[in-house]
Amino acid sequence: MNRIPRIASIFAVALFVTLSAVAQETWQLDPPHSSAQFSVRHLGVSTVRGAFTKVSGTVQYNAANPGKSSLQATIDAASVDTRVDARDNDLRSPNYLDVKKYPTITFQSKRVEAAGAGKLKIIGDLTIHGVTKEVVLDVDGPSAPIKDPWGNQRMGASATTKINRMEFGVSGAPGMIGDDITITLDIEMVKK
Repeated sequence: MNRIPRIASIFAVALFVTLSAVAQETWQLDPPHSSAQFSVRHLGVSTVRGAFTKVSGTVQYNAANPGKSSLQATIDAASVDTRVDARDNDLRSPNYLDVKKYPTITFQSKRVEAAGAGKLKIIGDLTIHGVTKEVVLDVDGPSAPIKDPWGNQRMGASATTKINRMEFGVSGAPGMIGDDITITLDIEMVKK
């Protein structure tokens, strides 16, 4: 007689473990449809905008419990593009990003929090120029998953944060280039 409740208990545990595993989904950033943009003041009179065109990473997403989600992203620092070759080469140089010494910019989440309907806060470590600081990404999304024409699941999100470049050792042209940089990540994720 005790055997039926025991089997039911084992079945319930197995079902819970299975549902927990299903709830945690792994998504890959889709590099051709993801980018990291930035904006910074120039001489205090205008805003210069640019992007990093090579972004990759992995998202572990749990829609039922966002606190169990995570994000890891890597940006190729040499992929900086401000539409001005001379400026891009200067940004790649030791004056700013020093991409030969520090080829990547990385973000690794430490925790994720719900921040209202359709919004998250992702707290994590941002590493630029070999310096790591904790930042908060304010996230819109992720969007509801859709199926693309090739049968893959896709969803998107946008995230913003503001940093002080001097805190990361990116100190070229003080006074000419603003210290505060706004960063926006637009990502498309795919699950095959």
